[in-house]
Amino acid sequence: MKIDRRSFLGLGLGAAAGIALSPVGVKLTDDSSIWTQNWPWTPVPEDGEITYDQSVCGLCPGACGISVRKINGRPVKIEGLDDYPINYGGACLHGIAGLQYLYDPARIKTPLKKNGNKFEKISWDEAIALVAGKLGEIRESGSPESLGLITSAGNGSMPQLFKRFMAAFGSANTYTMPSLESNLALTAATLHSADRSLGFDLDNSDFILSFGAAIIEGWGAPVACIRANASRHERKAKLVQVDYRMSNTACAADKIIAVKPGTEADLALGLSAVLLEKTKIAKDLLSGDESKAAFADMLKKEYTLDKVEQLTGVKAADIEALAMAFIKAKAPVAVPGKGRGDMGQNLREFAAVQALNALAGRLNKEGGVFVMWPAGYLSFPESVIDDVAEQGAGKAKLAGSVNELVDKLETDGGLSALFIYNANPCYALNNPEKVKAAMDKVGFKVSFSSFMDETALKSDVILPASIFLERLEDVASGAGLAKTVVGLCRPMVKPIFDTKHPGDALILLAQAMGDSMAESFAWDSYDACLEEVTEKVWDTLSEDGYVVIDDKPPVGTPTTDFTFLASATKVAETMGEGDYTLVPVDKMRLAGGSMTSSPFAVKTVSDTVIAGKFSVVEINPASAGALKDGDIAVLKTAMGTAKVKIGLNKGIMPGVIGMPRGLGHTFNNPYVAGKGVNVNDLIGPVIEPGSGLDAAFGVKASLSKA
Repeated sequence: MKIDRRSFLGLGLGAAAGIALSPVGVKLTDDSSIWTQNWPWTPVPEDGEITYDQSVCGLCPGACGISVRKINGRPVKIEGLDDYPINYGGACLHGIAGLQYLYDPARIKTPLKKNGNKFEKISWDEAIALVAGKLGEIRESGSPESLGLITSAGNGSMPQLFKRFMAAFGSANTYTMPSLESNLALTAATLHSADRSLGFDLDNSDFILSFGAAIIEGWGAPVACIRANASRHERKAKLVQVDYRMSNTACAADKIIAVKPGTEADLALGLSAVLLEKTKIAKDLLSGDESKAAFADMLKKEYTLDKVEQLTGVKAADIEALAMAFIKAKAPVAVPGKGRGDMGQNLREFAAVQALNALAGRLNKEGGVFVMWPAGYLSFPESVIDDVAEQGAGKAKLAGSVNELVDKLETDGGLSALFIYNANPCYALNNPEKVKAAMDKVGFKVSFSSFMDETALKSDVILPASIFLERLEDVASGAGLAKTVVGLCRPMVKPIFDTKHPGDALILLAQAMGDSMAESFAWDSYDACLEEVTEKVWDTLSEDGYVVIDDKPPVGTPTTDFTFLASATKVAETMGEGDYTLVPVDKMRLAGGSMTSSPFAVKTVSDTVIAGKFSVVEINPASAGALKDGDIAVLKTAMGTAKVKIGLNKGIMPGVIGMPRGLGHTFNNPYVAGKGVNVNDLIGPVIEPGSGLDAAFGVKASLSKA
């Protein structure tokens, strides 16, 4: 039977909705004892006094407020914190399972030094002296720029403290892992102004046009997005999902636009072309300077309805109808970022969606998208920059992005030492084997990880970080929220093992190095540093547990520069050969990127996602050939081969294979590792010129029965 786009949507809705929207996974209903199960490595609490403390979850960019129940001072349960201005009492699966990270078998319990192929325990004094000595040698050699840093994106004091260390040391080689937040900041810098970000007012929009964004599966601040979606019917707001499969978000949408994977930017530009032809606001916006005229000319010539239909597979009449429905809504907003909006993204797509918002007059409008100012609540004193640091700071960065850094290191080297904080590039980036090979080119690697993950295993020294339940820290919201909330993460328990706050580890390192480094880090502790640099908000932050930096959204229409879009060329988001396109699929129950799922979260994952040791891949029956549901098959791409289990699903576009992201860990944790395949192992990077982003959202693949 031939299944076209209409059949894909019609047949897929019922088949996929039962799986996607079910609140309880199949595996969980088969094993209800999970709710009372005592994990063998978690101590059972004794009876005693019950108390509650407030904090902020630090597991993902959602930055939800949490209430921690304690018995005799020991945390035993996490719930969402009522009235916290992000999640308002809600909590995701990963947040409520956060206590499992305290006693996780993969936690690093003491500083470690690599000796041959093994790690040996050392004291903190030995670890600090060892790292400070290596860094001192680099500075004495006159090459401070050869120290690199890979960290997660963020606006709080810890990212700033690491950047301060790099500046005082004399290196500009600081890189952040791909994230929705960094992609939105790059989009804002390209179209509007540097040092800005974008916030989407989903709570007040009456027409949400999502370009593959997994709004209820982990995009942005997950709980806040789920709340916004839950209130849609009450607000009579519509959700239109542009997608190639029946994701949870697509199942919840009022309408699904089936699109060829990788053509989301083309559809956004096609919609913009309709607005330019039909609306005065778009015509007025694109009149004036040369960049606007060039963008308008490109839309008219390259994005006619017929051409966009050929590119995307969406009928011309449907494109025009969608554009008019969008512009006629009172408070429409277009949302970029396929999946969680972090991996496999390209600036052209983000910019095209933001251009659509601009042409519809939806910038800095309630229910639209805000071009937001930096939080601006931190006040660090000036760093002390000596001659060595000044010389190193004058050297150009090795690369523009972490993906380009991997290419540079693999071919030419260039770093003598590398810090890795809150990041796991040897798992989270495409082609992890290439990343590991690049890491081998770095002479000395220091990990500030809490867990013995894939990147920590490649390090020479590990300075283990206390987890969020054991430390004080400011947590600033980001990831697409339309307001800035800074919460205070408080220690719920003293460190279980011989770990330290990474801020304390940095201060100790700088002071051990002496001279200008010590002068730039003159605090007695990170806690003292935090109180000083948050002085403007500290009283409210410490008393209330959070502060809303500015509850008044930006006003006025920001300028939009269309120069990038007028000349941007489409990047092939897939590589290789094969009859299928393999794409990663984000699942709310599986953490992606640098975060690892808790054993509890993995236990709740359905058998339609992972079956035993096999990842289950989604494939439409119309393109499965002789393969049947439950068959073991060999999936092959230009990057590698993996055995997978077939899951027939009419809710995915024919010719597309969906593989869950967040599986296939290889470190020593029997509850999480050894389950399924890391989809990144099968996808090779495709770097977008200009942005440095890895645009490879998928890869060509072949599939055969094992």
